[in-house]
Amino acid sequence: MLDLAALRFRALDGPGSSLPAGGLPWFMALFGRDSILMSYQLLPFQPQVAKTTLEVLASLQATERDDFRDAEPGKVLHELRRGELTTLGDKPHSPYYGGHDTTPLFLVLLDEYELWTGDAELVRSLEAPARAAILWIEEEADLDCDGLLEYLKRSSEGLDNQGWKDSENAVLFADGTHAEPPIATCEVQAYAYDALRRSARMARELWDDADLADRLLDRAEELRECFEDAFWSEERSHYVLALDGEKRQVDALTSNVGHVLWSGIASPERAGATVAKLLSPGLWSGWGIRTMSAEDAGYNPLEYHNGTVWPHDTALVAEGMRRYGFRDEASRVAIALLEAAEAFDGRLPELFAGFDRAETGFPVEYDGASRPQSFAAGAPLMALRTLLGLDVRDGVLSVEPVVPESIGRLALRGLHVYGRRVDAD
Repeated sequence: MLDLAALRFRALDGPGSSLPAGGLPWFMALFGRDSILMSYQLLPFQPQVAKTTLEVLASLQATERDDFRDAEPGKVLHELRRGELTTLGDKPHSPYYGGHDTTPLFLVLLDEYELWTGDAELVRSLEAPARAAILWIEEEADLDCDGLLEYLKRSSEGLDNQGWKDSENAVLFADGTHAEPPIATCEVQAYAYDALRRSARMARELWDDADLADRLLDRAEELRECFEDAFWSEERSHYVLALDGEKRQVDALTSNVGHVLWSGIASPERAGATVAKLLSPGLWSGWGIRTMSAEDAGYNPLEYHNGTVWPHDTALVAEGMRRYGFRDEASRVAIALLEAAEAFDGRLPELFAGFDRAETGFPVEYDGASRPQSFAAGAPLMALRTLLGLDVRDGVLSVEPVVPESIGRLALRGLHVYGRRVDAD
């Protein structure tokens, strides 16, 4: 919490726009994905951060097509920077919109914020940007009109990969070869599915638009069916990382499949197999979930997105396991993350090496990782939510703890729910 407070900066001129930056030292700027996920992690503790994030991102939402900035109407930014290269027009970060995941995640956060706070007024005040985001998902995000969301950069200075793993070599086949765009990653489909269903709730309950709600639920079901057909590998018995430009399955086993659980798009029949893969020796390091299986050719325990462990990623995986009822497995992952935090003196870095816990006995640092970093700092808070089974239903906090005996009694005091302070233990 102190690190998140220390990362605060003013993203826009004027009062009320202070929120945590991405991280020190490389990312002291506004990032859509980072801000949204960090705000989601913070909801039971500091919901005001989510409100500010939503308002700031809505105010910077793209309104026109701009190829240099990979912008389309309704799209939520990936990154905003202010510097000489941006001011002179040499770089597109003014802001840059090359993230295919930030727009659906914006809608996910908007709905989750209202569930925790009851702040219907904010959801109504952001109805126009929310509708623009929905329209982007339905139209612009599906490049070939096949029902799935694909990305392809148009900017000469843009990102080749625009899922949460956005480094140049982040989308690999199991044999280590690069996938060629346009690319549809599994987690982007999952976020869009969740966003459509959540937007349907907001449309029905808060925007008084039952027709929109029905249409979005139908679209979400169509997406789910397309996803199941396209992304499950019978040969490898897991959801694949992505589809490439020729609609071939990019068959590497990655942590992205845990996001499929978190967003609820996975079929109940395949959830157990997905959990088993996430906890298999290839992905489970003992400290968290590796970003790529050690059994795939592209794996490297020190590769940014292909073998390291990202705390926020592992926390979302644990929440996904909880969502599907795998409570013991979820608690195991959450506890390991808290133990990793303890090994880092309470300050989790952006990522750390994917070496096996039994091999090293301690989590190995990744050179150059931001520390503190926003959604890494929020990851232990998400782990606590997972352990205590926290949700808000009709304005009431639901607590369903699964806490190992070795931890003892675990309690949170003064959580924010519907403008009240409540306890959970």
